[in-house]
Amino acid sequence: MAQVLAASPGTVFTVTDLARRLGHSGGAVGNACETLVCRGEAERSGSKPRTYRATSATAAAAQHAAPPPQPASGGTPPVPRQASQQAPSAPPSGGRPVPIVRPNGQKYHPRALAQLPDVEALRRLREAQVAVLLYGPPGTGKTSLIEAAFPDLITVAGDGDTTVGDLIGEYTQDANGGYEFIYGPLVTAMEEGRALLLDDATLISPKVLAALYPAMDGRRQIQVKAHKGETVTAADGFYVIAGHNPGVHGAVLTEALASRFSVQIQVGSDYDLAASLKINRTAVRIARNLATLQQAGDVGWAPQLRELIAFQKIADVLGAETAFANLVGIAPLEDRDTVAEIVTKAIGRPVTALALGRQL
Repeated sequence: MAQVLAASPGTVFTVTDLARRLGHSGGAVGNACETLVCRGEAERSGSKPRTYRATSATAAAAQHAAPPPQPASGGTPPVPRQASQQAPSAPPSGGRPVPIVRPNGQKYHPRALAQLPDVEALRRLREAQVAVLLYGPPGTGKTSLIEAAFPDLITVAGDGDTTVGDLIGEYTQDANGGYEFIYGPLVTAMEEGRALLLDDATLISPKVLAALYPAMDGRRQIQVKAHKGETVTAADGFYVIAGHNPGVHGAVLTEALASRFSVQIQVGSDYDLAASLKINRTAVRIARNLATLQQAGDVGWAPQLRELIAFQKIADVLGAETAFANLVGIAPLEDRDTVAEIVTKAIGRPVTALALGRQL
């Protein structure tokens, strides 16, 4: 891929152009392009359709790549290799994976999954069109992982009010007082061959989710009944991934939804990462202890990485004592006494929930 881009530094290629040149599927080529973009070894220059071109680092990447396959005589693209012979979408790294910058500018530190960096494992599953469901408590990094793995991601924030129109599209009044049909994120992801995240998918009504299922099975099509009954067919690269928070009120993983996701991955907080991020060691130890009690069923809540990052920000601004008091205060009411007891024991002085004091 890098060699093709580097050979024509001023040329913009679509995924289809590159797929024909290399003899691979559009999904595999799209994933490989996004991997190069993540490394700064290519840039995405357009989105409708997705287009790519070389950067100043592409030529260096091309020197380490195998020569691209040449078209057969007459210009016919070569026959794709069998899946078992295809090169991985990213070469294995000899050392620790480098952090990946998410769209919000924060860095994601890859974790291990199936003897691979988690982002690479998800990209391979996308290439194979194997849908993935990530589940675990809020704040463990499910969305962060998905954003790091798929730079072309479109996100739907699910809740009990999500409608079919929110997914597929609906008529909206325009500036002239008329109405026009605005396509929803599902149609956009299908037409542009992008990844679609259903965040908190299990909060969405099963009747609404049913509109998505034809796009995920062998048909890879949906019918937009509200817009002349048109049929939308998914482009190469289209992929659905979902997040599920089992402990959230109203989150129900139905059999119909679970059966659409062949791979289901539990995501917990990486407390070693929290320590390496220089978060207060006592706070990390408290979180570990609470997580152990949570697994044993003795408490229902434990601070996750999100809460620990917030703890450190509060400690940096208002001091560690305030941050510990806030840690007690954010615990669910039914667990607050237990959390206060553990925090008190850890720091050696009584700690209560953060509250206003007397008038100054």
